[in-house]
Amino acid sequence: MIYDFLIVGGGVAGASAAFELAAHGSVLLLEAESTTGYHATGRSAALFTRNYGSPIVRQVNAASAPFFRSPPAGFCDTPLLTPRGSLTIAPPDHEGGLAELLSMSEPGEEISLIDPKDACEMVPFLRQDRVGYAAFEANVTDIDVANVHLSYLKGAKARGATVLTKQTVKALSRQSDVWSVQTAKDTFSAAQIINAAGAWADQVGAMAGAEPIGLVPMRRTAIIINAPEGVQCAALPAVDFAGTGAYMKPDAGKLMASPGDATPTDPHDAWADDMEIAVFADWIEQETTIKVEKIEHSWAGLRSFVADEAPVVGFDANVGGFFWLAGQGGFGIMMAPALAMLTAEICTQATTPNNARFAQALSPARLVQSSDPALQRSPGRII
Repeated sequence: MIYDFLIVGGGVAGASAAFELAAHGSVLLLEAESTTGYHATGRSAALFTRNYGSPIVRQVNAASAPFFRSPPAGFCDTPLLTPRGSLTIAPPDHEGGLAELLSMSEPGEEISLIDPKDACEMVPFLRQDRVGYAAFEANVTDIDVANVHLSYLKGAKARGATVLTKQTVKALSRQSDVWSVQTAKDTFSAAQIINAAGAWADQVGAMAGAEPIGLVPMRRTAIIINAPEGVQCAALPAVDFAGTGAYMKPDAGKLMASPGDATPTDPHDAWADDMEIAVFADWIEQETTIKVEKIEHSWAGLRSFVADEAPVVGFDANVGGFFWLAGQGGFGIMMAPALAMLTAEICTQATTPNNARFAQALSPARLVQSSDPALQRSPGRII
């Protein structure tokens, strides 16, 4: 069988693309691990906000919002978004530290300065002497990442897509406009390859003979800790600590916290470094009233960026039938609906507002190969 579309990677990028493409042709999704979403997607604790990232990223997020708020009939059984709110604080000696955040405020999605005392009442474990400035964004929501991912997979299968795990791609070749995809177990044929391999996307591209897009995986660490006694986690907003990258958010009655690290690394099964966790735990105790007596759980994930930190979506300029869906960085969950629809539009040569609006800005043709891209660390709410 020659599939119309073969997707490499079963994270949210690949799963959402499978859902959209399955409405237009036969789809095969290959996942290297024993379960889909094992790496970045399965380690994400995402928020949805319109006020995050570069202008193009914010535009893509805005295009995803209608899907999240009103998914297709039968897509899921429970809401994909739930209210959370986001509080950003800066210390007294950090005047102007919220200016960049405030500049991103979108109409209807406003970020407003609030009194530091109100911020401390909102989040009782903040130290009043460490809060000099505060801003609140009321419309930030939690994303039910597992629900999003599994619903995309379920929907893709319902539309006829085939999803196979433990299928690491070993080789790619193309003859007479048909791709041959070899794994350790099998060989598959397809007209188009969609490279949604996350941190491994440049490696998959190399197998196809494509030039690298300069993808740099960045490790990010997270821990789960207990909130102080008497603090009701469910009522708390997410908290960003301006100028540090660190953030916290409620997670199943506890607190998920991250130092917001962005350490360049090679693609691998990321893990949390014990020394970095210890340093971060000490920082938490210095900056808040939380006593980190126990780390309930720790992990790390990879957020992959190209040089301009915008996603890469489109056909390779020099390799026929090879489509890039990579470089989503810390925005991948938020952008998944819009990027999946864009992928289907380009692959099926449709002409829609999404295609015209984003196709050129996100095309791999915009990138200049670089062995050491000058990446700036992104502010991070998303792991």
